[in-house]
Amino acid sequence: MTLEQAIFLAILQGISELFPVSSLGHAVLVPALLHWTIKRDDPTYLAFLVVLHLGTGLALMAFYWSTWAKLGVAFWRAVVRGRISNDPDEHLAWLLIAGTVPIGILGVFLEQPVRVFLGSTILVACFLVLNGLVLFLGNALRRRVRVSEQAIPQLSLGEGALIGAAQGFSLLPGVSRSGCAMVAGLLRGLSHEEAARFAFLLATPVIFAAAVLEIPKLCAPGVHLALVNACVGGVVAAVTGYLTVAFLTRYFQANDLRPFAWYCVLLGAVTIVLTLMKVVV
Repeated sequence: MTLEQAIFLAILQGISELFPVSSLGHAVLVPALLHWTIKRDDPTYLAFLVVLHLGTGLALMAFYWSTWAKLGVAFWRAVVRGRISNDPDEHLAWLLIAGTVPIGILGVFLEQPVRVFLGSTILVACFLVLNGLVLFLGNALRRRVRVSEQAIPQLSLGEGALIGAAQGFSLLPGVSRSGCAMVAGLLRGLSHEEAARFAFLLATPVIFAAAVLEIPKLCAPGVHLALVNACVGGVVAAVTGYLTVAFLTRYFQANDLRPFAWYCVLLGAVTIVLTLMKVVV
């Protein structure tokens, strides 16, 4: 992988991790579409993606730093007291824990079985189309079904766990973690803005936990991670991720998921056609 390719993938990661369009799906499809000689299921490539995910996680932590500081204090306050009070920060802290546990359990058991999909361009493209359809469906149901709008602290712990469990579909490359969480949040009565915020807060511990589990693999036999490419990629992913979350928090104040849904369906459909025509493999 050249330095230019590493920077391109880092920018792509910083955008697609937070846009509901699947960063892992793009990490598979883009090299194939551009005919890069990169083995998408190679341990070195996967290790590089881990570094990019860490950069994105740091961007989310930096953007929501004040929120995480308050949540940390609120969490320990509830632990010392032995119960959750009516304080919104305490409730949100435990909501995030309830939402993180399901995806953590699913990740442990399903990560290896679904990793086989990384080598199939057409399967990833199909999952991307599916992701687009889910975004369309979630957006349409939110508009059609009359759900009394509520704020994040009004969610029950069970609803938080349900939204977190929805992220499990993102183990399929091409299905977006933030997209699944947003759709689940919309269907539980959150606005687009609140659903996006909750999805981004949920993504932070998930990204860090996944990256920490993968870090030992950076030193595994057969992994030859280029230090310069990895460091530059991590920094670029962090900067891009910060700018992306800043943009999306404003975007969802007055807009919805439909542009991202169209993008996923069209990109996935084009990739399927090109794969069947043997233009990409």
